[in-house]
Amino acid sequence: MTHGDSRQAAEVNDRLGAQYPDARCELDFNSAFQLLVATVLSAQSTDRRVNSVTRELFESYPDAVALAGAPREDVERIVGPVGFFRNKTTAIIGLSTRLVDDFDGVVPNTLEELVTLPGVGRKTANVVLGDAFGTPGVTPDTHLIRLSNRLGWTNSTTPDVVERAVGELFDPRDWVQVCHRVIWHGRRCCHARGPACGACVLGDICPSYGIGETDPEKARTKLREPRA
Repeated sequence: MTHGDSRQAAEVNDRLGAQYPDARCELDFNSAFQLLVATVLSAQSTDRRVNSVTRELFESYPDAVALAGAPREDVERIVGPVGFFRNKTTAIIGLSTRLVDDFDGVVPNTLEELVTLPGVGRKTANVVLGDAFGTPGVTPDTHLIRLSNRLGWTNSTTPDVVERAVGELFDPRDWVQVCHRVIWHGRRCCHARGPACGACVLGDICPSYGIGETDPEKARTKLREPRA
């Protein structure tokens, strides 16, 4: 259910756009395939940690054909630091194999096809569609879900519900950038625990203002870059 109004949502987007003019996907990639793999690896890990392992992974296995034929033990060794590495190794080798077998090694550019790949759900598919193909999509990651609730845009933590609620508030052409801006704000200011309310550019239009530190000087000490 959507509670936010479009004027407040537009103001949020404008302010976050001014605050984070360089907001973008923070995963390193040079192709749709590399973004797909990196996004699968990023589940329950940080983008910086994923970037630290994909550098070696993509040097050794830069495309679907190469990764589909990779020795499992070598892939596990490389991606080990991201956590859940056995399941993730199964997923990225599996999706690579499917790409080779069913898509001539090319990442498909539709949601319907992407979600048929091992380890790929709507969230991962929307990241790839938005950042590799320029296709509008809402990515309901943990930060977008948290901030959408705090901003009054939804009262649900179900990803599909949040995806619809945010999508209804913005023009589709803005979906990808709105998500990047909200995610950056969640990583830097509106933390899961102890948000920096007193240093937040949305303080006067956020219905959740006050759940974190409101003293400006103390709040500024809570601002941070995403952890590695």
